[in-house]
Amino acid sequence: MSDNLHELSVTRHIAAPPSVVWRVWTQQTAEFWCPKPWRAEIIEMDLRPGGRFAMLMKGPDGEEMPSDGVFLEVVPERLAVTTDAFRAGWIPAEPFMTGIFAFEPEGDGTRYTGTARHWSDEAMQSHKDMGFEQGWAIVADQLAELAEAAMAAD
Repeated sequence: MSDNLHELSVTRHIAAPPSVVWRVWTQQTAEFWCPKPWRAEIIEMDLRPGGRFAMLMKGPDGEEMPSDGVFLEVVPERLAVTTDAFRAGWIPAEPFMTGIFAFEPEGDGTRYTGTARHWSDEAMQSHKDMGFEQGWAIVADQLAELAEAAMAAD
């Protein structure tokens, strides 16, 4: 963690190449994005700079947590950067974080790193208090499970 960036991150080695991990990350997002029993309903995932990234996360007791933002950078099979500081059309919004999702080749697999950069210590602490470490670790594990199953099926 780098305090000056108000950064939190999680990393995993996934026993599948970046092409497979990327395919799962982009095509099966609803299956891993939330720790179970929560689930994600993907509203839009326009994989280009300025493209909308929107979903509704739903809890087992009817809770709903919307997420809406844009992609800042997309490098297929390597990197996706999102932010909630803007809505589609570059409309300013109340920012919470920028998400950086990296897919680096490592041996026969992928080093996946999910990073959240916040505008302030308060926002970072709020994310920690919401369960960042456990939640994003579970999400990374769910992504790994799906990617490794896809690799075995290929």
